[in-house]
Amino acid sequence: MLDFDKAGGLVPAVAQDADSGEVLMLAWMNREAFEETTRTGKAVYFSRSRNKLWRKGEESGHTQEIVGVYIDCDADTVLLKVRQVGGAACHEGYKSCFFRKLEDGELTIVSERIFDPKNVYGKG
Repeated sequence: MLDFDKAGGLVPAVAQDADSGEVLMLAWMNREAFEETTRTGKAVYFSRSRNKLWRKGEESGHTQEIVGVYIDCDADTVLLKVRQVGGAACHEGYKSCFFRKLEDGELTIVSERIFDPKNVYGKG
């Protein structure tokens, strides 16, 4: 179904808001994350920095309920259509990880922050 061997065991996974079509984030999945996602109906990714499964929302409570799973034509990328529970997909507190826009060579924040990460994760 998915070719996990092409990129060393991981495939990119794009999370898209099922209702609005907004791209919320890009993460990675290994076979175990993909299987748990399809089995439970909740988004599970593979954290490259922590080298372990990352169940979306395990710290913040901002989970992703799966509405649909799509595989691209090369069988090496996953598109998850999700319902974002809690309103924010981004660990920095924004609805989407794509909250900055390049304008005239400068990055501009174009979204409203939903939560303060210091209050959720306790890190400064």
